[in-house]
Amino acid sequence: MGLSSGILHLSYKFKLLLLFTLCAMVVGWATSSYLVDALQETPKAKSLVENFWKMTTLKEEEETQKKAAMSTVEVPTVKSTMSHCPALSPHLQGTSNLKFKESLTLEEVQKENPEVAKGRHHPADCLALQRVAILIPHRNREKHLLYLLEHLHPFLQRQQLDYGIYVIHQAGHSKFNRAKLLNVGYLEALKEEKWDCFIFHDVDLVPENDFNIYMCDKQPKHLVVGRNNTGYRLRYQGYFGGVTALTRDQFSKVNGFSNNYWGWGGEDDDLRIRVEMQKMRVMRPSPDVAKYTMIFHTRDRGNEENGERMKLLRQVSRLWKTDGLNSCSYKLLSVEHKPLYTNITVDFSMPPKVS
Repeated sequence: MGLSSGILHLSYKFKLLLLFTLCAMVVGWATSSYLVDALQETPKAKSLVENFWKMTTLKEEEETQKKAAMSTVEVPTVKSTMSHCPALSPHLQGTSNLKFKESLTLEEVQKENPEVAKGRHHPADCLALQRVAILIPHRNREKHLLYLLEHLHPFLQRQQLDYGIYVIHQAGHSKFNRAKLLNVGYLEALKEEKWDCFIFHDVDLVPENDFNIYMCDKQPKHLVVGRNNTGYRLRYQGYFGGVTALTRDQFSKVNGFSNNYWGWGGEDDDLRIRVEMQKMRVMRPSPDVAKYTMIFHTRDRGNEENGERMKLLRQVSRLWKTDGLNSCSYKLLSVEHKPLYTNITVDFSMPPKVS
């Protein structure tokens, strides 16, 4: 009885141990199965994470590259300096067939020169070698002025000049004084710009050949070697009228023109004498290019021939230092900046008698 009871008790403990072992095995199998599955799934998850970061990194790299590319793009800039224009412009055409249309209007000439403002123009692709002021004395010659402007603007532009055109108009009833008007033009133009060269230009002379360069030289230059009404021959030896070119220093050195030539004639010879007294010599271009067409006209009222011009010419050596730029008095009435030119209007007092 006691033995039988002991066996039963041992058998019960064995059953519990066996049951516990079985439970442990079941739990262990389930756990190991879960771990295996987890280990198998982990690379997939890891791969997804890695792909995500790769995509993010690529996007960041693309953005960085875009920013870098934008920062290295060259933005076009305007050059602060340009090269100088050549001594001989490539746009020159030579002899022009001049025509003067009777019905020509100021509006037509303005339309033909859209880039001209206030009478000024400069080349867009190079730096002009000189800044040139064209001075035109004027009174009662509106049609002549229109014809000259029509041809002169494109002529000067083909020569690649930095230029400005000034028309000096004499108001009032005094006799016409071409020389004094040119002195006024010189003085007034210098108030606007430090011009290098001055072209003193009659309103009725139109240049025929653009190889006749409107620039100053080391010596004063006479540009009208020939014109149509003289058979394209020089009017006389020593002639220095019509169109002349002097630098700012050259004109100042001779004290400009005399102010005492009222009416027609003599003032250009006076200027030549002043030039020669300063040991300068007159230069001229080739007769083949220094040709002009003179627009026909009758002598203007108020510009009659100056009967005292020969007396004045004999006094140049005595008076040139006190008669000229330094004694040029005038009443400035207006300065108008028109599209094709600057108009300077002045009035002079009555001329004094020559002693």
